[in-house]
Amino acid sequence: MIDLFKRLTARAPDAPVAENDARAAIAAILVEAAHADGDYDAAERDRITRILAQRFGLDPSGADTLRREGEAAHAEAVDLVRFTRAVKDAVPHIDRVGVLEAVWEVIYADGERDHHENALVRKLCGLLHVADQDAGMARQRVAARMGL
Repeated sequence: MIDLFKRLTARAPDAPVAENDARAAIAAILVEAAHADGDYDAAERDRITRILAQRFGLDPSGADTLRREGEAAHAEAVDLVRFTRAVKDAVPHIDRVGVLEAVWEVIYADGERDHHENALVRKLCGLLHVADQDAGMARQRVAARMGL
């Protein structure tokens, strides 16, 4: 099987992104968010798996497999551009704000956020073409849901 990073790299610029590739790109972005503070722990892995299950209607095994694909793609990548381009090409704007909400959920999985995580969200806003204000509102919604 060809891995996600190679599929995204080989894709013609005007070719549509396969749904599975867009899902794996979102998983890789969530894994990047978990790594942003330098500590990728079990709570963050579990949070990513739950987010993927809920977002894509997957059973726990399917969500775990998707998370692992995101981890593998993240390990191969040198930056986020291929992943964010796949998401931007396949996901409508309103749903990209939802991707940022998922990122905030991963960031808050340990109950804290640091400057590296804030910098990642700012970077993702630019790459996904989401306004900082929308990202801030997404953060507030997540914080309220999580009781932070």
